[in-house]
Amino acid sequence: MNSRILISVLTFLLSGCDSAPPLAPAPTASIKLPPAHADAMVLIPAGEFIMGSEKLDTENKAREFGYSQPWYVDEHPQRKLNLPAYFIDQFEVNNAAFAKFMLSTGRGNAKLLSEQIPKQPPAWPNQPVANIVWQYAYDYCAWVGKRLPSEAEWEKAARGTDGRDYPWGNAWDAKRANAGGGNGVLPVGSFANGVSPYGVHDMAGNVSEWVQDWYQPYPGADFKSQWSGETHKVVRGGGWGGIGHYAVPYFYRTSFRDYEQPERAFNDIGFRCAKDTEHLFGRGGAQGTQNGTAEFKNDIMPNNYRHIRIGAFV
Repeated sequence: MNSRILISVLTFLLSGCDSAPPLAPAPTASIKLPPAHADAMVLIPAGEFIMGSEKLDTENKAREFGYSQPWYVDEHPQRKLNLPAYFIDQFEVNNAAFAKFMLSTGRGNAKLLSEQIPKQPPAWPNQPVANIVWQYAYDYCAWVGKRLPSEAEWEKAARGTDGRDYPWGNAWDAKRANAGGGNGVLPVGSFANGVSPYGVHDMAGNVSEWVQDWYQPYPGADFKSQWSGETHKVVRGGGWGGIGHYAVPYFYRTSFRDYEQPERAFNDIGFRCAKDTEHLFGRGGAQGTQNGTAEFKNDIMPNNYRHIRIGAFV
């Protein structure tokens, strides 16, 4: 993750401040947006699945690509987890859906956002949103009555119950994912042949995704990263960029764990949401509605967390 280049795109500037603005409607924001995939969710049934891996970097590929942390070790030990049933978005949250959130809640520069949306290329509305900090992903999910998926929920939705390495199976296939940088970001759901066993799209490539969890060692792990703790959030799925326009399969595996500081934003990190089958928020986040009246009880961030908007919504 440290190889990512932090960018700031001025098109939709989110001016820096120390705290997120309240969820209140923006009176000057009125614009028609095309239909979005935002409401399509997939039921992931209750039961066991295999999480993590037992692989080792026997060829020292991490060193070859300039990584100081060994590959695979933060995925150890592989274990079976039993999860209750839950829903997860079938597609990554797209620009159209996120723009509706921004305009309806008065976040950022709503006037500038309204002016710029009509100027975007035709594919823009259904491309996954990126360049947003973790908190905005969290807030969006709460606003639509959902939440961010846990790391375990994300992995089960991506690999099913047979422990496969990629959403489609155990062999890397570049034709099943937007990976390597040649295409740039693509509309969500562009690779129907790359869906997970549950029919969830883009779990490898396009944009990688914020999840709920802090980057921590798995229970019983022998390895502890210098970046573990409550400083970095887990990022899953691998983004479109690759390394030097080269898709390294390692980064697109269902068990791969990336991580980033939650106050940073990147052009290859987006998100999707999840929801409990009981329609309750079991992880303490928020109860949210689309009328701007969400009540936030964000007790999952450390006391010294300072919300800084560095990136931009594009």
